Formats: sequence, structure tokens, C-alpha cells
Amino acid sequence: MKILALDSSGLVASASIWEGEPRSTGVILASSSTDFKKTHSQTLLPMVDQICKATDSEPGSFDAVAISAGPGSFTGLRIGSATAKAIAQAVGIPVIEVPTLEGLAFNFWGASALICPMMDARRDQVYSALYGFEEGRLKVHREQEALAVTEMIDAVNDMGREVIFLGDGSDAYHEVIDENVKVPFSFAPAHLNRQNASSVAVLGSLMYAENKYVKAEDHSPVYLRVSQAEREGAKNFDLRQ
Repeated sequence: MKILALDSSGLVASASIWEGEPRSTGVILASSSTDFKKTHSQTLLPMVDQICKATDSEPGSFDAVAISAGPGSFTGLRIGSATAKAIAQAVGIPVIEVPTLEGLAFNFWGASALICPMMDARRDQVYSALYGFEEGRLKVHREQEALAVTEMIDAVNDMGREVIFLGDGSDAYHEVIDENVKVPFSFAPAHLNRQNASSVAVLGSLMYAENKYVKAEDHSPVYLRVSQAEREGAKNFDLRQ
């Protein structure tokens, strides 16, 4: 089987192709990522076209599209989801909705430490979660949510275990983490610190093997909170009436 994976949930735009048998290790046939000053609408589809041409992959050769489904940038999630749905609907294949923070954590597959991905949600908040690997499987210790940086740090301290921080949120709040985390910790190196469609592809293949996918028309991003535009708009209405 063959899976096309996309991630445009944050600053990085990334696309990857995985091929293998269900529940197998498989192989990453091609991948492309960029973390530069261009919009995902400029970069994502050209990346898909590039890796498809490099691997002689036609849209009809894919069995599913794996998408980093959120949380993350509202605009980035919409672009990624629209792209995934368009491709999946065109060839009649399902969409695998990979939670963004699980995809990030999968960069550290097999790590003995806890893994704490953080995405900057602004206003001293992050999208974050806590994961670990047990017997080769990703275990969720705390579900992904939008919360104050200090609240997640308290949760990390309460776990009492070594932890790895990664994501643009760990960069944005580097000093806060340095000053307040009481357990042994480290920050991910650059090559493991951002979203990667290859991790989304591999995790997506495992989810596909467990029938965790949806019809293309049923897919929608996971935002976790309302956008700033919606918050500002709500101020113009008295909901108590």
C-alpha cells in the first residue's frame, strides 16, 4: 500500500510518501519540507507534485492520504485539510486524521523519556500534550490541549520523569522552561524539532492498519479553540439576551 502524508499545521510545510504492507516498517519513498518565509498555499502543492514525480506516483496509486489534523495554525490547517480532501475525493480514498502533536512526538519514536511537543498558541499559551513509548507503541499521558505554558510545566514536574521538549512553542518559551522545570529535561535538536510529514506517514500507516480513517467528505481540522477573528466577533454580541 502507499500513503501520501501532508503537514501544514505550523511553520513547516511538509509532504511525504510511505510505502509498505499494513503493520510493516515500510519505507519513505520521498519527502520534502520547508520552514521558510512562504505561505503553505505557495509551497504544499508544489511539494506534492515534486515527490510524486520523483517516485513516479500517480494520484490513483495512493491508498490513503494522512493529514496532520490539528491543532495548529488555523490557516495552515485549512490549507492542509483542503489539499488532503481534494486529493482523496478525486481518487476515492480515505483520509487518516493524525493528531498534530502525536505526529510531532513520533519524531522521537522509542525514546525512554517523556515527550512534550509544544506549539506556540500565542498569549502565553501552547498547544501541548505528554507522550511516552511503551513496547514500541505511543502512549498518551496527557491529551493534546490549549493551555498556559506554566500549566504544562506543572504537569511535567508532577510526572517526575525526564522529558524532551520540542516544537516552536518550546523555542518561544525556552527561558520559561529553563527556569521552571524541576525534572531532567532536554530540547530537541533542529532536525527533530518541527513537524515532519514522514512521521505523519508512519503513524498514519499504523492508524490505517487499525481502521482509524474517515471518508474524505467527513474530514475536518481539529482547532481546539476558536480563532482570534471569532473571538473578536463575539465581542460585538451580547449572548445573554
